[in-house]
Amino acid sequence: MDRYSRQQLFPPVGKEGQAKIRSATAAVVGCGALGSLQAEILCRAGIGKLKIIDRDFVEPSNLQRQALFTESDAANMIPKAVAASNHLKDINQDVTLVSEVADLNADQFSFLSEADLILDGTDNFQTRFLINDYAWKHHKPWIYGACVGSTGVAAAFIPDAFPCLRCIFENEPPPGLSPTCDTAGIIWPVVGSVVAYQIAAALKILVNESLQQELFQCDLWENHYRTVSLSKAKRPNCETCGLHTFPSLTSKSEMETSLCGRDAVQVKPARKANLDLNEIHSRWKRAGETQRNPFLIKLILQGNEIVLFPDGRAIIKGTADVVRARDLYAKYVGT
Repeated sequence: MDRYSRQQLFPPVGKEGQAKIRSATAAVVGCGALGSLQAEILCRAGIGKLKIIDRDFVEPSNLQRQALFTESDAANMIPKAVAASNHLKDINQDVTLVSEVADLNADQFSFLSEADLILDGTDNFQTRFLINDYAWKHHKPWIYGACVGSTGVAAAFIPDAFPCLRCIFENEPPPGLSPTCDTAGIIWPVVGSVVAYQIAAALKILVNESLQQELFQCDLWENHYRTVSLSKAKRPNCETCGLHTFPSLTSKSEMETSLCGRDAVQVKPARKANLDLNEIHSRWKRAGETQRNPFLIKLILQGNEIVLFPDGRAIIKGTADVVRARDLYAKYVGT
């Protein structure tokens, strides 16, 4: 336990709190800028079991702000969940690591079932509302976070004690309303600030320390910081924490999803597949330049790229048009 001696010297943690952290399971949903740093700090803090789910792979543009990944990960197109686990093993071998290369949806909820705490490392409100509804239905605390440019926001949500995310954002913001990292850029310090708030809240939850009902906001470039009280934000008619109808859990999952700011569309099959990437690689060689590793295969076309995963899910790059993406998927993958 010398490894955690400095953390245990902090009175609110102590030996008893460290034992609680060690016995807990945390799930990180999305392993980009926020999620990869959340995973690293939790791993260093001595979490007992860490589960990571992410649908994407490492690219060169990620390296500026996604601190856990390397140039080798990007060059070899390693899925982020896999790359994160590989590096975390070298940070703390005592942590049990579980990684899943997938998109969080109703078929993947078993991934969250044993989690004592869920952390948001995603980049879209569709998944955040999904986490919010799941967390309230199953009485699991979760911690929201987002950042772009030099601004960041975060909040912890405790079912039955706090208002939920849907109380604050009643509806999912329409596409194009908010800036994204790909349109407005981002600086790494704001990632660190948001994750620092998220992990501080996570540690408080794990050691049973009380939390404030507040929304944290910052703009590091302007040196602005503030917290907004959420104590009066709860809405009695909220579909999640008021009426308990959990609309995100009952709505049909979209087969095509435009990836915010990415000029890319994710296409999913109606049923999870188990593709033979070797066979598809042989076919795709005749269509264009290909790249592959044990986790995915990429076809480079004129103006587009198709990145295909074994479960049948594909990311079509070079278009934000879901119809165009669906056509490319049907042409090169199949219906």
